[in-house]
Amino acid sequence: MRLLATAAIATLLAACGQQATPPEPIEPPAAETPAVDANAITPEGWNTLRVGMTRAEVTAAVGATVTPGAVGGPDPAACDLFHPANAPEGMLVMIQQDVLTSINLRNNTTLRTDRGFGVGSTAAEIKTAYGASAVSEPHKYIEGAEYITIWSVGGPTAAAPFVEDANARGIRYETNAQGVVTAVHAGGPSIQNVEGCS
Repeated sequence: MRLLATAAIATLLAACGQQATPPEPIEPPAAETPAVDANAITPEGWNTLRVGMTRAEVTAAVGATVTPGAVGGPDPAACDLFHPANAPEGMLVMIQQDVLTSINLRNNTTLRTDRGFGVGSTAAEIKTAYGASAVSEPHKYIEGAEYITIWSVGGPTAAAPFVEDANARGIRYETNAQGVVTAVHAGGPSIQNVEGCS
């Protein structure tokens, strides 16, 4: 019935010397790229913290260390690892030569990377998600544990000697012998350190 009515209107318009204008095609809405959560850890940093900031900028953004007397490295002027007062639980920042070089997640943190992984994720999930870009190496101290590193900028595509390029950026997942992530390191070459500042 609707088809007959449409045909009749078109015939009337044609008889009046007007052409029927076909309806405009309806285009589907453009697919939106999901925004990265501001609280996600990326190779470049977290929220307002960015790799390359000075210690003063880090302190202004998330506060000074909660344990001022603690020493985060053998030579704090060269390298310091600490939990800033206003940073989320389980987050440590590494400052080397007065510059933020990496952000580390440990213990009871609920923070996740921009791919949705964090403490408690599994090595299998991470390797599946990242595919060939995930480079696995045995843990230095724990048999059966591993480091899974993904470089987004400046890193090798296979296990290699220590990456020293200051512009390199990546994420390293550290697992236990059961294949469960116990720590996440994001930032520059210091993510490769196995003992905090070394």
